[in-house]
Amino acid sequence: MPPCACTVAGSDSGGGAGVQADLKTFHALGVWGLSAITAITAQNTREVRGAITAGPAMVALQISTLCDEFEIRAFKTGMLADSGTIRAVASSLPESIPLVLDPVMISTSGHRLLAEEAEGDLVEILLPRATVVTPNIPEAEILAGTGRISTLEDARRAGREILALGPEFVLVKGGHLRGAEATDLLLSGDREWLIATPRYRCRVHGAGCCFSAALCAFLAHQCSVPEAFGRAKSYMNDLVRNAIRGPTGVHLLDPPCRSGTPE
Repeated sequence: MPPCACTVAGSDSGGGAGVQADLKTFHALGVWGLSAITAITAQNTREVRGAITAGPAMVALQISTLCDEFEIRAFKTGMLADSGTIRAVASSLPESIPLVLDPVMISTSGHRLLAEEAEGDLVEILLPRATVVTPNIPEAEILAGTGRISTLEDARRAGREILALGPEFVLVKGGHLRGAEATDLLLSGDREWLIATPRYRCRVHGAGCCFSAALCAFLAHQCSVPEAFGRAKSYMNDLVRNAIRGPTGVHLLDPPCRSGTPE
């Protein structure tokens, strides 16, 4: 059986983000995808029209049921919705298994996916448990509380502030910064890794989900975090370059089907 990874996130009815995107990415990278659904959303590439949560008890039950049978090598979290779910996830995840925390807070269309009052629990309860936290620029601004991020130096400063909250690594995704390249920054202790790839002039739905899922998949293949970062970044560059245009012009990522450990 291939290595297993589990996504704990919300469902995207449009298939481009959330659990659907995570499972497609896991499959493309030779990982058996498991899922614990935190919420059901009604969304397409343009907007989130509504969401209902599964409830903390059901989320915890999904995770414990999976852990009872499968050897899970890595977890990732996406939309967690509220404080109760955050606490349920934190108490359910085995301590020894790597966790990629994608701090999903607000959708691109502006719909809040994490209750504002739950941000403190995310920072205090789950961030210290994370192996890697993967904020984009707006999320890094909220988590770091250091003000507007408009340069790579700003991103580095914010990343250091987030690192002080307890995770082992912080990956600040630079897709929202200006420039001809998309530069991502991985930080840990006194070390950092920078990778820049071409910036493609299209609006993409679900890129953050796919990136964190790819990182999780490579950790499930027992890569180190810096190695997983490099391989996930290369994988995402290929995905975005070959993104397909959706009905309204927003582009969707289409992970290719493959088997075995990706090169």
